Amino acid sequence: MLQQYNFGAGTLFLVRTDIAVPTPVRVGTLQDVSVDMSFQTKELYGQYQAPVAVARGQQKITGKAKIANLNARQLNDAFLGQTLSTGEQIQIVDEGGPNGTAIPTTPYQIVVANGSSMSSGTPGIDCGVFNAGTGIQLTRVASSPVAGEYSCDMTTGTYTFSSADHTAGVLVIISYAYFETSTGNRITAVNQLMGSSPQFRMQLANNYAGNNLCLTLYAAIPTKMSWDFKNEDFTVPDFEFSAFTDSLGRFFDWSSSL
Repeated sequence: MLQQYNFGAGTLFLVRTDIAVPTPVRVGTLQDVSVDMSFQTKELYGQYQAPVAVARGQQKITGKAKIANLNARQLNDAFLGQTLSTGEQIQIVDEGGPNGTAIPTTPYQIVVANGSSMSSGTPGIDCGVFNAGTGIQLTRVASSPVAGEYSCDMTTGTYTFSSADHTAGVLVIISYAYFETSTGNRITAVNQLMGSSPQFRMQLANNYAGNNLCLTLYAAIPTKMSWDFKNEDFTVPDFEFSAFTDSLGRFFDWSSSL
């Protein structure tokens, strides 16, 4: 008897079905995929313990994929269906560290290295200032800082400190985020009406020992995305989906070489 086996995660493509001209998304560095097909059942009982008949009711197909390759286009097409634009948010942690940056003389201001990006686009985000010598965090105030305080203008990346900290020789490390407009992909998600979701056709295939295996889900929507950030390990998000029939009544297509 001929036999066919399968090994490995294979390849997974998602093609949007809710837009006119979709760009297929190849799910990169795929770790694993699971597809669960289940049925509700109804048992018919008489006066005895065991059912005399069992019938199938509603069918459901759900699944999950683990995706190690991270990019905004893939996330947007597969899960969000929002507007994708050029740009990215970049977070700078402990600029001036580990020894710290000296507070200059009047007006006692430090312009962070990426302040020009804030001046030409979206304002940056302040993430805090620490005293490099003591490890104590400075307190942000609206204006006129005194010892142990600072104020900042995130449209220019300008941090203002007190004359007292300048005189005391305080060295500071600064953390912030800024927006780059010429590189990367960016999604700024907005609130959508209930029921809004990207829809896609899913193509799952593999070849092992010369035999092909292919599963097509004609229509599906994303249901969950989980991000797991670990120390000393890779981030591998879980992507979950639920399938349904397309406009032609097709649910799925399964094929194998044997």
